[in-house]
Amino acid sequence: MQNPVSEQDTAQHIMLVEDDVVLAEVTKEYLQMNGFKVSVESDGNRAVERILQEQPDLLILDVMLPGKDGIDICREVRKDFHSPIMMLTARTDELDQLLGLEIGADDYLCKPIKPRLLQARIKAMLRREETLGRQLEQSQEKRPQRVLEFDDLRIDNGTRQVTIAGEEIELATPEYDILHLLADNAGEIISREQVFEQVRGFEYDGASRFVDITISRIRSKLEGAAQPVKRIKTVRGKGYLFLP
Repeated sequence: MQNPVSEQDTAQHIMLVEDDVVLAEVTKEYLQMNGFKVSVESDGNRAVERILQEQPDLLILDVMLPGKDGIDICREVRKDFHSPIMMLTARTDELDQLLGLEIGADDYLCKPIKPRLLQARIKAMLRREETLGRQLEQSQEKRPQRVLEFDDLRIDNGTRQVTIAGEEIELATPEYDILHLLADNAGEIISREQVFEQVRGFEYDGASRFVDITISRIRSKLEGAAQPVKRIKTVRGKGYLFLP
């Protein structure tokens, strides 16, 4: 007779890489009470191997760690780890946030953060990941794939690949999601709040610079690829407009 599958076996796995023992334990207990399976790693040098081996459903990375820091860990694992990555830091420097998003982090939160808010962000990211997975499966079943084309710019939502004149543009997950959202609504103004809520999956708090930073990165990558037309226009007081 087979053993019944326990709730712990089916729970979504979160790995927390954090060297603050007290914070790690409090966070672990809170998330476990709310139905998650949680593992903790305190050493940056050991983290990379564990992340790639265990492949958690979501990774929470502290930036300041002994050994390798969170930025280095994120950069090393990103190409082989496809689940969401959330960065935690006590620093509020915008350049840190920009770097984290550029190397593939999906979210960036500043300490101290309330457990309920952390849980809400985790659930939103996991819901978004499930939605993206279903959309990718559906798009792969359809022929032909949904492709957006604007002169030399090509956005293939089946492969999530962006090319300009045949040259592939490397975009982090949030960058691709925002570009596709704006391009799919070309000619229409999309507010910062709409972009944030559709891409992140939770309500805009009025303070986050996530959208502005990410759009700045998209622009630099498109223009760096010699795209002759500036595609994304800021409409003061209203939002963003993708020029078709």
